[in-house]
Amino acid sequence: MPAADLPLLIEAAYEAGRIARSFNGAAKSWNKPDDAGPVTEADLAVNDMLEETLQAARPDYGWLSEETQDTPARLSRERVFIVDPIDGTRSFVEGDDSWAHALAVTQNGIVTAGVVYLPMRDLLYAAALGQGATLNGQPIRPTERTDLASAEILATRPILHASNWSSGTAPTFRRAYRPSLAWRMALVAEGRFDGLLTMRRCWEWDIAAGDLILREAGAISTDARNAPLRFNNPDPVRPGLIAAGPGLHAQIAAAVRPPAA
Repeated sequence: MPAADLPLLIEAAYEAGRIARSFNGAAKSWNKPDDAGPVTEADLAVNDMLEETLQAARPDYGWLSEETQDTPARLSRERVFIVDPIDGTRSFVEGDDSWAHALAVTQNGIVTAGVVYLPMRDLLYAAALGQGATLNGQPIRPTERTDLASAEILATRPILHASNWSSGTAPTFRRAYRPSLAWRMALVAEGRFDGLLTMRRCWEWDIAAGDLILREAGAISTDARNAPLRFNNPDPVRPGLIAAGPGLHAQIAAAVRPPAA
């Protein structure tokens, strides 16, 4: 089914971009309860379209989205859509172009099709299980760097705090940052950056599509405890994220102090 699901996700992602762009930077926004971050009317409009379109096409699939009230129903489904209607909502509100739509299908916890689409940059990353990963239809690969000291790692500034590292000191590497976590994962898969590290808890809708794109490109993607990522969990949160090519991933995983259980 991955081969059949991927064209469906791609078509839905393009329509999501059309809807989001139609707000022309004037979408009303407000903060979610419990300081859970901003949401806009564009997030909700995209979410409504995706839920209606995707579930009509695959009525037997479960549904998990940042902008839909979660229910236990998805836990009994073999296949589940995991969707972030707009990843990088703050960037969207600010008129920046670095927000993305992230769409994935999982089967028994494993992502089988995934798309990360940045409509303002005309970048579409896509992957289906066993078929490789692409950017705008062209195959992508991660870097082959194996030296952490010379690597460029996507991470927030707090990652350098001593408490995140087993040695008590952050190793030397070049740090960069992009707002959308889904895009950061795709950038590592593409080879634009050598790796990605976050010790913050990650929602499944932020990382499901990127996980498959990374793996199909030839990179390794794990949580911050170096455990394989599995999805459609009762609590859809993973403990951080490490992503890099095979040689570098092992070095990062060995250097970080795993987050407490």
